[in-house]
Amino acid sequence: MRSLAVRPFLSPVARGLAVGVATVVAAVVAFGAVRPADAAKPPKKYFFEVADVKASDSLGQVGKDLLPTTSAQIAKSIAGHPQLVAALDGAPDPKVNAKAFKKWLTKKKIAGAYRVNVELTSFEEELEEKDDSLNKEKRLIVRLGLRTFGETIPERVMGFSGEGSATVKLDVGKKLRPRDREYAIAQALELAMTDALASSLTKLANPPPPPPKK
Repeated sequence: MRSLAVRPFLSPVARGLAVGVATVVAAVVAFGAVRPADAAKPPKKYFFEVADVKASDSLGQVGKDLLPTTSAQIAKSIAGHPQLVAALDGAPDPKVNAKAFKKWLTKKKIAGAYRVNVELTSFEEELEEKDDSLNKEKRLIVRLGLRTFGETIPERVMGFSGEGSATVKLDVGKKLRPRDREYAIAQALELAMTDALASSLTKLANPPPPPPKK
């Protein structure tokens, strides 16, 4: 399991220090030292099409309320990732001619195309007293987790899965403002999605396991 500590960008909304700690929950297996030949290879590119974004039933109404923000951040994370292609302009329709679609991907040096489903699996927020001073300043803590599932296009065969989680701590002064909360949640979603994409792409880059011996 790999951990990543991140200090989020401080927006004008934040009054104080915001510290984000993101953790990749999915197991990422390291295959020893990177060989020079492997290091020289450019990373593979993929097309990710978001098929569905949902929240776990266990989150209730809170999860439903977070879906618009979650969907927007997922789209932003995918669009801004250097290994992900935003659109397949000019590609044959995969439902009409899957073979031609695969050839087109190869010609464009795109390693694969996937339908991606994302589920918000956990969410917690806490407003704590920052210290015991007379200022009574507070700190907002947001913790969340999500997971991804990718299916090949057009076959819809399971291609990968990944998980990411994040904790963001934001000093908010004496009173929590709605925009402070929105900022903390957006930061946590960005960190968690970054981790989920990293674990997903790592799994795609690794060769598939050999078939079981009969």
